Amino acid sequence: MKRRIHTLLLTLTIPLWGWAQTFNYLPTSTTGQIVEHSFYSLSYAEEHEQAEWVAYELTRKATGGTKGRSNDFRIDPQVTTGSAELPDYKGSGYDRGHLAPAGDMKFSAKAMSESFFMSNMSPQVPGFNRGIWKSLEEQVRQWAVRNEHLYVVTGPILKEEPLDNIGGNKVTVPPRYYKIILDYTAPEVKAIAFVLPNERGARKLSTYNVTIDYVESVTGIDFFPELPDDLEVLLESRNDLSRWQFKPLNFSNNHKAATSEQCRGRAAATGERCHNRTKNQNGYCHAHQSQVPRSVKQGKNATAMRCSATTLSGTRCKRQTKNASGRCWQHP
Repeated sequence: MKRRIHTLLLTLTIPLWGWAQTFNYLPTSTTGQIVEHSFYSLSYAEEHEQAEWVAYELTRKATGGTKGRSNDFRIDPQVTTGSAELPDYKGSGYDRGHLAPAGDMKFSAKAMSESFFMSNMSPQVPGFNRGIWKSLEEQVRQWAVRNEHLYVVTGPILKEEPLDNIGGNKVTVPPRYYKIILDYTAPEVKAIAFVLPNERGARKLSTYNVTIDYVESVTGIDFFPELPDDLEVLLESRNDLSRWQFKPLNFSNNHKAATSEQCRGRAAATGERCHNRTKNQNGYCHAHQSQVPRSVKQGKNATAMRCSATTLSGTRCKRQTKNASGRCWQHP
């Protein structure tokens, strides 16, 4: 029998329209298993081996942290039913995508380390995790700087048909993800929500904007149930972008991705073709170099040479390359 972990009410006393009140910002749990870590809470969905939501506070001060990534991916000992494991993702072609971003946890070594629990991971298409999803995370941090204090809730949409299942624990690969941000600080209380497909995307972030009501309808979760009823109705039905300033999209890997192709490797566990994109001449990504046919590996030990291309400033490129063309990846 699964033991339920009951959450302690996380409360914060804040000024709002002239009076003080306590506010529990956690959503409802459809699974009954709420886990609290030092700086974020989550509701674990055992059926899907990931959290249905992760919730935390993000302040202006927290965004100024300098702790580096710990990369200590590990099982979550507080998930009594057992969380997903590292081997579930190995060779799957999917990234271990953070729900509570490591970039939001730089203020503390403990916070950074806890963000690498497998309960905080969800299988994401590499082009999504490293592209539009990363841009949204960066946007939220900018909003935290501007608005001083935010509540963030994010997670996968698990009620829809999954893209895949990976690993021995059959981790669900969600088709879409959501992120909800609440600014509950006077004088301008506001909220915004997004739903993004688990695929490479380069549209403006604002085009993924939806109402919180919509997110509730596709997840079955009640967000911010402790808000005063009239305020909850107003914020969750509203779709007003005018109070949120968006920074321009800046995908640093746009050029690299333009000539990439889908990896030819296959996941050892499922036999499914890898979803990574690669510009390697052999057609295999870094995770599947062991699968490169012997006949294709002939040029592996070729001598590196300096790239023959010229940079925009008119000087010769300093990168080394083994490409037969004499040009590096940036100058195909």
